[in-house]
Amino acid sequence: MDRATERAHEIESAVADVRRIEAAEGVNRASLEKIKQRMVKLAARRDLFPPEDFPPPQPGGKQNSCLYRIAEDADHRFALYANSTAGGYGTPAHNHTTWAVIVGVTGRELNRFYDRTPQGPKQKGEYVVEQGTGVAFMPDDYHSIHIEAPLVNFHMYGLAIDHLPRREYFDAKESTWKVFPPHRDIREARPARAALAR
Repeated sequence: MDRATERAHEIESAVADVRRIEAAEGVNRASLEKIKQRMVKLAARRDLFPPEDFPPPQPGGKQNSCLYRIAEDADHRFALYANSTAGGYGTPAHNHTTWAVIVGVTGRELNRFYDRTPQGPKQKGEYVVEQGTGVAFMPDDYHSIHIEAPLVNFHMYGLAIDHLPRREYFDAKESTWKVFPPHRDIREARPARAALAR
């Protein structure tokens, strides 16, 4: 079995398990921990997700990272992305408005966690995501990410990121909370159905 075919089967199996967890247990801290552990298991197959299959943006471009869509249901639920960056990249504090799980494939990503206040985010902790680890978020949890060197990681969302029109972030320059513009730069990388049938 070639790498692309095996990758397709492993993704399909993982997402099916995530669907079952949510259906059986709903969305809560305990169920998200199980979803996170299932994603960690998928990320352990780093041989199936080498950086050359998910290259970061070219230097000098407008984007600092690429989101590759590797799974998403027809109703836009259970969306899984491979996030790839060359580093030197971060985000402001933000929420997701859906549950979310991030796990490491290669590289290291610092996550900082916040309480939301009218004056801005108040940091309450941090955690480094790398191979074998991850973080999970309820819809109204806030975090920021900070990446210094190249990485590939997984972002798993209860609803696809381009169908989340009310994601909120803190604009530090203007000292105010704002709504993220729609996320448009998503690269299609879902396996062909023929690969899943093999």
